[in-house]
Amino acid sequence: MTGNLDHFLGRPLRMLVASAAGALVLAMPGAFAQDVTAPPADGATANEIQQFCTNIADAARDQRYLLQRKDLEALQASVDERIATLEKRRAEYEDWLKRRNDFLKQAELGLVDIYKTMKPDAAAGKLEMVRPEIAAAIVMQLPPRQSSLILAEMSDDKAAVLTNIISSASDPNTSKEPS
Repeated sequence: MTGNLDHFLGRPLRMLVASAAGALVLAMPGAFAQDVTAPPADGATANEIQQFCTNIADAARDQRYLLQRKDLEALQASVDERIATLEKRRAEYEDWLKRRNDFLKQAELGLVDIYKTMKPDAAAGKLEMVRPEIAAAIVMQLPPRQSSLILAEMSDDKAAVLTNIISSASDPNTSKEPS
């Protein structure tokens, strides 16, 4: 067939066509390149497998780091969001607690003033009906003379309970953990 081409095209033209075909094959990207990301064939030798693993190790590590980084960024965003929510709730709670404490101080001052103006027997009767902790807090803030008169008017059991609460409140070791 070459003879026919020589005869038909002439030798110089055939050389030109062959050169153009060769240049075209060489110009195609990856025409002769080996795909290092393709796994080795089933009958590959241990050396080929090791070379394949060595060739893709850096790319695999980079990809793994990239995936881990994306996961960590997503987790960080979630944590930041939760922290922001908690900070918002903490600020709301602190505001509520401040308003509550302010109210209690006002109520406490008003309540103590009310019991200051009451007669001891009437105050004793009323204090016996409230929770002992509240009654003890009120009695503690009254002048000692008035507190003694109120305690004297109370039943012995209630007066003893209030006295125990008042004495434990003034004990500096009350809030400490037992040793």
